[in-house]
Amino acid sequence: MNEFISAIGFCNRTGKGDLSSLDASLREIADTGADACEIGIYGEEIISRGRLIEDRLQRVADITRKYHFKKLSLHGQIVSNFMDRQHHDLQKKVVRAMLELCDRLGAGILVHHSGAAQLAAGESAADLDKMERDALAEMSDIAKGYGVRIALENIFTTETGQYRQTPSQVAETVRSIGSDNVVALIDFSHAYIEATHRGLDFREQLRAMAPVAGHLHVHDSFGLPYSMNRFYHPAEATALGIGDLHLPIGWGDIPWDDIFAELIFLPDTALIMEINAERFADQQPASLERARRLATVVGLRSAA
Repeated sequence: MNEFISAIGFCNRTGKGDLSSLDASLREIADTGADACEIGIYGEEIISRGRLIEDRLQRVADITRKYHFKKLSLHGQIVSNFMDRQHHDLQKKVVRAMLELCDRLGAGILVHHSGAAQLAAGESAADLDKMERDALAEMSDIAKGYGVRIALENIFTTETGQYRQTPSQVAETVRSIGSDNVVALIDFSHAYIEATHRGLDFREQLRAMAPVAGHLHVHDSFGLPYSMNRFYHPAEATALGIGDLHLPIGWGDIPWDDIFAELIFLPDTALIMEINAERFADQQPASLERARRLATVVGLRSAA
């Protein structure tokens, strides 16, 4: 590792809500030799209307303390959205609880999805941007108290007429907050899909994000937006190369070597491979080795 990419690992298998698979899924990651882990905590039924359920939290703490990952991160709600007008206060309440959960579990990063909405009558994109930035600024103060980074993840457009920030705009949002406790999260496949959808330069979007990026989601795809919405099995989407596939490194056509040869991230960034463990467990060793080589390239460039 190096000062820029300090740990590499995987996301765990998201549970069903009863905590039955959490221990085994963390053990699987530890057994690969990875030194970072991201827990899909949103699937474990620990928060009820913004309130932490103490006995459940204690059970999770008892499980996580068995493992000694260099970097532990929590993936917040998939539906987290600070552009959600109707549920804005509830959204913030849950993020506050998630930040406390990070503190209680010793996780230094909370992954938070960037917002999206349909524009209402008389509303502008700038209105939605301000709503999100104000909420992030408020959360950054709470995160600072816990010593946690909020990692704002770039997502891709999912609905016709949806307002969604591009990866470079997500970077602008992070810069506007001006806090060490809010960083960008580059999801490379998401950026690829959104760049294809909007006709943007994929690599330029990544260059805009990298200087404020403190967390990375690495998984492969072909950058193709969803032009089919129904697959009977995930392998069918892989065969066609359509959508956000979460494939092992090298299965898609993202030019990883070229990308990592030119980008530098914030110090102490973790690289998390969001590769489906149930489908691709046999591919984890090769992906881990490939990710370590990519991190080495960044380290050599930064030292040059």
